[in-house]
Amino acid sequence: MLTQETPKTSSPAASAPAAGADQVALALGKLLADTHALYLKTHGYHWNVRGPQFPALHHLFEEQYKSLWASLDEIAERIRALGALAPQGYASMANLTGVKDGDPHWSAQEMLRDLLTDHEQVCGTVKAAIQAAEAAGDAATVDLLNDRLAAHEKHAWMLRATLAPN
Repeated sequence: MLTQETPKTSSPAASAPAAGADQVALALGKLLADTHALYLKTHGYHWNVRGPQFPALHHLFEEQYKSLWASLDEIAERIRALGALAPQGYASMANLTGVKDGDPHWSAQEMLRDLLTDHEQVCGTVKAAIQAAEAAGDAATVDLLNDRLAAHEKHAWMLRATLAPN
């Protein structure tokens, strides 16, 4: 759950978050949780993937989890810029995300399909957040989210191409 920050002091120079910022922060909180869960899953698959494609998949998963990790701070800082507190902790993240835990026993192909499904799901989360940000007239968040959408679409494309038959 996201909560608004209670200012300790008030200043006439301080600007209040724009109308609709609460809904944008909520949408970003879900995206943060989905991204965090997908980061954890991708990193776990990086450690546990095996089979003839191991070197390539180990590297692919590493590139993707590093991208996800870097985006977490950007998303959380945008939530803070909107005047809300970013969710933290496993329980908060678990309550917000739709991304399920992975299984380290799965084959490389199952891991690839699982990550592809998750990136496609997160694209939906991003699109919903874009709608909230556009409705609030929040161009800065829309810019951030367009970058996130492009990243998830690229990750999905890489996974889809890796799964494709020769």
